[in-house]
Amino acid sequence: MARTLKDKLAALEPARRAGVEAEANRLHTEYLTLQELRKAKDLTQVQLAQTLGIQQATVAKYERQSDLLLSTLSSYVQAMGGSLKLMVEFPGKAPVALEGLGEIEEPRRRRSARGNEQAAARA
Repeated sequence: MARTLKDKLAALEPARRAGVEAEANRLHTEYLTLQELRKAKDLTQVQLAQTLGIQQATVAKYERQSDLLLSTLSSYVQAMGGSLKLMVEFPGKAPVALEGLGEIEEPRRRRSARGNEQAAARA
């Protein structure tokens, strides 16, 4: 008869089982999906959509996508009250945080300033 994971965990000493469960929980929280993050914050797609000023269907689409713009992902996380940090890791080197990627406000300001300069040049 095959033994289930539940059976194997039950056979472990309590301290060992607690360690295995703690590591499983740590790994699970480290790799949450956007949907799981939203649910962990007790938000519905409708609530998040209202905060973002978009349709609920768009939130559902974001949660299904595996490839999002950094600005979209940053907005999604900020709408839940968080902030997005992007880290680069190389073997044998300390992790480096990238700044400014995915920020929404700064690129828009640059574009509008450039647009104002172009408009002034045309006048």
